[in-house]
Amino acid sequence: MFPRARTLLGIFALLAATLLVYWPTLQAGFIWNDADYVTAPELRTAHGLARIWFEIGATEQYYPLLHSAFWLEHKLWGDTPAGYHLLNVLLHAGSACLLAACLGRLAFPGAWLAAFLFALHPIGVESVAWISEQKNTLSLFFYLAAALAYLAFDASRQPRTYALASAAFLAALLSKTTTATLPPALLVIFWWRRGRLDWRRDVWPLLPWFAAAAAMGLLSAWVERRVIGADGAEFALSFPQRAVLAGRIVWFYLGKLFWPGELVFIYPRWQIDAGQVWQWGFSTGVLVTLAALWRWRHQDRAPLAAALFFGGSLFPVLGFFNVYGFLFSYVADHWQYLPSLGIIVLAAGALTRLLAGRPPLLKLGLPVALVTALAAVSHPLTRTYRDMETFYRATLARNPDAWMAHNNLGNVLRESGRFAEAVPHFEAAMRLRPDMPKAPYNLANCLRDLKRPAEAIALYQQAIRNDPGHADAHNNLGRSLRELGRASEALAPGLEAVRLDPASEDARNNLGMTLRELGRLPEATSQFEQGLRLHPDSVPLRLNLSLTLSLLGREVEADAHYREARRRNPNLPDLAR
Repeated sequence: MFPRARTLLGIFALLAATLLVYWPTLQAGFIWNDADYVTAPELRTAHGLARIWFEIGATEQYYPLLHSAFWLEHKLWGDTPAGYHLLNVLLHAGSACLLAACLGRLAFPGAWLAAFLFALHPIGVESVAWISEQKNTLSLFFYLAAALAYLAFDASRQPRTYALASAAFLAALLSKTTTATLPPALLVIFWWRRGRLDWRRDVWPLLPWFAAAAAMGLLSAWVERRVIGADGAEFALSFPQRAVLAGRIVWFYLGKLFWPGELVFIYPRWQIDAGQVWQWGFSTGVLVTLAALWRWRHQDRAPLAAALFFGGSLFPVLGFFNVYGFLFSYVADHWQYLPSLGIIVLAAGALTRLLAGRPPLLKLGLPVALVTALAAVSHPLTRTYRDMETFYRATLARNPDAWMAHNNLGNVLRESGRFAEAVPHFEAAMRLRPDMPKAPYNLANCLRDLKRPAEAIALYQQAIRNDPGHADAHNNLGRSLRELGRASEALAPGLEAVRLDPASEDARNNLGMTLRELGRLPEATSQFEQGLRLHPDSVPLRLNLSLTLSLLGREVEADAHYREARRRNPNLPDLAR
């Protein structure tokens, strides 16, 4: 078979296998924070596209090329999840093909085996099945395209090829800044190939890449802390704690690569204590292993190169920098999506060399069996991303202490009207994270839905103690007190809710109703009028203003507001005066 035909067959087979494994995701919906990545309504215009590029904070993270891709995708398929899922699968398969191309250029044994292992490994499911992680699939595609182009430049030294590689690397950085690890990864590859690094040939051309990587890395670290919120007591680890954590993370990810069992979206969050000697065993093990690989380099440089690639690519998420996801767990499958390439490639090369000269049945059968086994694990795992309820229940089945999953599943059940089912999940979230304002607030709302406002009051108060600036908690506390006939007690939280969120339609309406019950009709009127200036389409505000004006004897104005409310909501009864 001609090389081109063999390559086309490999691409077709890899694409078909990837689509088959990930087929359930094409019927899946949005989960967790996908709504933060699929372009928000206020960003769907040309002006919104400019904000994506030039306004930090306009999007969840400052990855402007990624969010531009989402912007374009929304133009193509709107809020239909299938389009986003299909693109993720295609990007993942495309990256696997690019990996094979890079390894082919390096004459590395087992290039296509490595591509299949990467495409079908269960570690990749989280990145491919979760729409938000298009930042992984898109950035890796550009990362590998940049690597392939740079390897061509290394051979030809043509400026045009260098420019193409640089453009692809910049695209990768602007999609996700963990791709900043590509320049040192290339140096590792050149050291593996040649046994040494030459300053002019190897290092000098990559200096602009190092500068761009450092700039984007520093910007992302700042955004993670100051915009996303990866700061405070939850992230206040000492350097010894971070060193202990880094070692444990490395071994955890290695374990999941070689035995991908019990994969879960949120892993248990470890207690890191640098004062416990056993916890230093992980970091010590990393150093001992690196030392052994260094001594072995004269026999074979590949294991050390793979270890350096793996550890270096993991460096942004080893714990030395704050990452918002550490609030839930110190590890996540999608954080080793790119780093896993180092170990997968090493394993593919080792297996290929081991099988060289073996009988054809074994030479082909063992890799096929391995790839099939990985696919058999990945395929059912993709089904856990079908919808919100399935997703959170799958998480809790393997990590019952995932407080975020309890809280969010409670919200899903509450939104579907299953209030009684939601209560134990909010209670579990409160038990696991008693200082979190969301869980008591959400449980209080659920109890109000169940017509139990008296029980809700203490929970709203707890939420306020945990977060005094929680405007909705103040508002609903006031509402619950008023519903129990305690309007005088409801006034203070109602006023505080409006102070904290002056634009809130509900807070204005609730405060106006409380003032009306206290007989302070002019003040109630003022609240309803201010609310209508901000929300002229609000039927509840207009109805309450109409009633209050009627109590003040201003019937003409009351009738006008009621007619306007009825025009906006024809289901209201006709109360002709």
